[in-house]
Amino acid sequence: MSRLIKKVAAIHDLSGFGRASLTTVIPILSTMGIQVCPVPTAILSTHTSNFTGYSFIDLTDYMEEHIAHWKKLNLEFDCIYSGFLGSPRQIKIVSDFVDHFGHKDNLVVVDPVMGDNGHLYGTMGEEMIVEMRKLVSKADIITPNFTEAAFLLGEKYKETTTEEEVKDWLVRISEMGPKIVIITSVPDEKINEFEKNMSVIAYNREDDVFWKVSCKYIPVSYPGTGDAYTSVLIGSLLQGDSLPVAIDRAMQFVTQCIKASYGFKYPSREGVLLERNLNTLNIPILFGAYELLKNDKE
Repeated sequence: MSRLIKKVAAIHDLSGFGRASLTTVIPILSTMGIQVCPVPTAILSTHTSNFTGYSFIDLTDYMEEHIAHWKKLNLEFDCIYSGFLGSPRQIKIVSDFVDHFGHKDNLVVVDPVMGDNGHLYGTMGEEMIVEMRKLVSKADIITPNFTEAAFLLGEKYKETTTEEEVKDWLVRISEMGPKIVIITSVPDEKINEFEKNMSVIAYNREDDVFWKVSCKYIPVSYPGTGDAYTSVLIGSLLQGDSLPVAIDRAMQFVTQCIKASYGFKYPSREGVLLERNLNTLNIPILFGAYELLKNDKE
């Protein structure tokens, strides 16, 4: 018997101001009719992007108590979803969570948050990369951005790439364990002097197929868009959509949020105007922008 409402265990930090992590994950999945069961990894007054002097409480010890109670309750989840993790110990706690609550009928989704634009975040180091590779091996789906994909593979970050190179990266990362690898923020070659595209490219190892969705690059950076992307992806899959439709819905939503926000003069560190766009999550997609990429083996 299927559950009346699907449940997602969301293992993320909670920032009081700025739309990122749980303050993005919860409204998106709730709007899509999915119950979010949070496991907070830390509490911050703001997120850490372009804010200084923020307060920070590490909840690593509390996480173990929180999860221990859930184990006693024999809770079950349709999806386990982890995002930013602050230490190797937190990664190991999440790994144990997956071992206990994960099974063949639920999804384990890992967003291996480590860096962007070719650089690791300040809290990340080599040990975190090593431990993240171990966690990735237990996931069904992972959603690294282009920078994080490079660190997972030990490759150098590049400003531009080719479809062939990204497909090679996708296959190599999938060999670490995940069935589906989705690389976001893939920099396409420039269309002309003034325009370029950004893409999401996915690989499904079980079907041995690649999918791609592209959009025009908008020259602005908002925190939390990666959290938004993966949250919509999960919501779409739990609603029964196929992988290409899910990656398409997620891309369209994030792009719409960025476009709706870009015209307003407010600090980008506050994130996209999420509240103005949540209602679009319940509008059916009338056409798909995704494309099936050629498999070089064919």
